[in-house]
Amino acid sequence: MRFAARVEVRLRPGIADPESATIERALPALGFDDVDKLATGRSFRFEIEADSEARARERAEALATRLLANPVMEDAAVSVSPVESR
Repeated sequence: MRFAARVEVRLRPGIADPESATIERALPALGFDDVDKLATGRSFRFEIEADSEARARERAEALATRLLANPVMEDAAVSVSPVESR
């Protein structure tokens, strides 16, 4: 079976996020003074061939922690769902 995986990588609490800080400072000048607590991150999407959803999740989590995220300063959230056949 094929599974669609999505990995959202974001900085852990307490880690400086200068890109978000820069964007937050610009928001009021652009008319977005009602927006705050901005955080940047990265999103990865891919497909995995696996015999079960549990196995696909296990592989996606391994990929996230070994390659996509720096576990010292980033957290990764993984979601997996079956790909519908066409």
